Amino acid sequence: MTADMLPGDILGSSLFDPREQRFAFHRGPIFHAVVLMDEINRASPRSQSALLEAMAEGQVSADGQSFPLPKPFFVIATQNPQEHAGVFPLPESQLDRFTLRLSLGYPSREAERRLLAGENRRPADLQALADAALLRQWQAAVAAVFLSPELQEMLLALAQRSREDARVRTGLSPRGLLALKASAQAWAFLAGRDFVTPDDLRAVTVPVLGHRLLSSASLGGDELTALLMQDTWGFGP
Repeated sequence: MTADMLPGDILGSSLFDPREQRFAFHRGPIFHAVVLMDEINRASPRSQSALLEAMAEGQVSADGQSFPLPKPFFVIATQNPQEHAGVFPLPESQLDRFTLRLSLGYPSREAERRLLAGENRRPADLQALADAALLRQWQAAVAAVFLSPELQEMLLALAQRSREDARVRTGLSPRGLLALKASAQAWAFLAGRDFVTPDDLRAVTVPVLGHRLLSSASLGGDELTALLMQDTWGFGP
């Protein structure tokens, strides 16, 4: 993404059709099952906000009409946290739409050795491992993963603690609480289980909450989340 990108470049725009003598909506690149927003913080705040409805509601509104997005609909965004010139930090409302924040870091020494040896070239015969129908099946299976009342209480206690702790400027939203539940269910599903354990919560809480909790002190979001986990649950990440 670039600073001169307009909302219409993402969502689409209405163009006049001389044959039909009317305006017709032409869908933008947001109308795909998986959308990659590379360097999202280089886009202007106006263009960033164009993603809000799409990510929250699964639809795009234009010219008094609503256009549903594909199902599943999944947004991946990248940003370079080390750069400050020519970037626009994502607003809190936008950050809350992202389920997880992951830091990839640097490749391992062995991975870089393979890069130097030219072993990581993209295969010419890449094949899809899953289609939209299979992804929808997985989503339904994840939603069916059991979360016990005891673990629900753990989630509620952490959310309440985040809203009352003096170190936290902005506590966990209901959307964030649901994202934490869904992420724990997905982690359990990937482990081959149909129920969530405390270890699943341990694994996903920092990635889910680290970009959502804003500190009133000088703590980073990940560090603040780890402290809240320790204070509330008695264990950290």
